[in-house]
Amino acid sequence: MNGASREALAAARERLDALTDSTSVDAAKLAEELAAVTALLHREVSLRRVLTDPSQGGEAKAELAGRLLRGQVGGEAVDLVSGMVRSRWSQSRDLVDAVEELANTADLTAAQRAGVLDDVEDELFRFGRIVSSDVALRSALTSKSATVSAKSELLRSLLGGKAQPVTERVVTRLVTQPRGRSLEAGLDSLSRLAAERRDRMVAVVTSAVPLSDRQKQRLGAALAKIYGRQMHLNLDVDPEVLGGISVRVGDEVINGTIAERLEEVTRRMAG
Repeated sequence: MNGASREALAAARERLDALTDSTSVDAAKLAEELAAVTALLHREVSLRRVLTDPSQGGEAKAELAGRLLRGQVGGEAVDLVSGMVRSRWSQSRDLVDAVEELANTADLTAAQRAGVLDDVEDELFRFGRIVSSDVALRSALTSKSATVSAKSELLRSLLGGKAQPVTERVVTRLVTQPRGRSLEAGLDSLSRLAAERRDRMVAVVTSAVPLSDRQKQRLGAALAKIYGRQMHLNLDVDPEVLGGISVRVGDEVINGTIAERLEEVTRRMAG
């Protein structure tokens, strides 16, 4: 993707991250619903063209998406897709690719919550190696004459009970809904998403008053320097913090004022 589509995808990723950071959201169910939306948009070319038409207002397109999807998928999926069609897309296909990526990311988030994301990443890699070394298997999985049910059954025999459920779900979607991509390219994309999800860390930040954009940027950059990973900030406001700030990353809790913490970061960087 490039231009407007890249920006739209980045915004959609942020909305998905904010949504799935809440443990009350069923990430696996959301993934299934977003996958259904992907199939719909892939099948209905005229619909996706309308939803990405730059001459139409964003709110009008969001309202149309809401009318079509409400009652078919959950409110979280409706809100995500509505937000996406408000954005500008360089090509109508980019919207479909983006919704599909969000579906896979939601499934990988479910794996992360269950503590099996490393297993999923390893299984995707190993499955890719098996496919690349077995011409007959690759042919069976990519054959245009084979039915969806036949491919699904083959994957069930290969992965069912032997791999994590998330691995089986994302691979089955890839094989049964290739959307013009090679199997190898699809597996590489899934492995990349899993690696990105594994390397992402979440910092729960509690402050007495809302942080300014500049403070959020500085804090995010400082934490990334400390932990050596991309950091997503989950922000909360609690007046009882009394002007200070509390940051929780995993099991580690950092208390103190913003100034004190940034000074410590500066000292670490200087050392």
